Amino acid sequence: MHVIAIANQKGGVGKTTTSVNLGASLAALGERVLLIDLDPQGNATMGCGCDKNEVEFNIYDWMMDDKPFDEVKFGVKPNFDLMPSNTDLTAVEIELMQQTGREHRLTERLAPLADQYDFVVIDCPPSLNILTLNALIASNGVLVPMQCEYYALEGLTALLETIAGVRQTANPELALEGILRTMYDPRNGLTRDVSRQLINHFGEDVFRTVIPRNIRLAEAPSHGEPVLYYDRQSRGSVAYQALAGELRRKHLRKIESGE
Repeated sequence: MHVIAIANQKGGVGKTTTSVNLGASLAALGERVLLIDLDPQGNATMGCGCDKNEVEFNIYDWMMDDKPFDEVKFGVKPNFDLMPSNTDLTAVEIELMQQTGREHRLTERLAPLADQYDFVVIDCPPSLNILTLNALIASNGVLVPMQCEYYALEGLTALLETIAGVRQTANPELALEGILRTMYDPRNGLTRDVSRQLINHFGEDVFRTVIPRNIRLAEAPSHGEPVLYYDRQSRGSVAYQALAGELRRKHLRKIESGE
């Protein structure tokens, strides 16, 4: 089971869009995927067609009350399950702060699922809090979606420092899964300039796949569907399918090389 945290402390960079659509695209390749919505806003939950206000149980019940996983998970499609979230998750932050070993709660809850899934994708909150820390400690890699704009590099530096800190103190296996350029507009000079800087500095850690600005990507969440189900042929859908293929190949190469 390979666990990927989708994280960026800067909001509005396509984090939830990436979580939902990468999860759906990996499942379409035949991988068994669990998407964990770790953001109290519950946008990934709604984007998968699960009404966050109507669910009987959610991630709070699973993480804090030891509710059985199978009673909480929501089946999106074959091979693709969701751990739904809503504002109840804000209580998890408060309760975890009072517990010892609080940073490892998600790791403990995921351990029994190791044989059920090939990939776990975690949609992190857009801030560095106890929930994000739980995700980073539970993960093998961090995928960083970012727009190619002026302030993005500043936010990336802060996140990379956080990843390095977690690696030193709590999870030495944590790696940078890759940097994903989102809302990409090749006609924009600044976009091209920042993109070049990223490739020069991070090399192969930048995914070759770029996610374009695409109206179908923006529309799909309002229909409660990943773009793959909403409009499979759209540029946004094709891009996320390409990302899933690239990520899977990268993962298989690491396994074969014994990393």
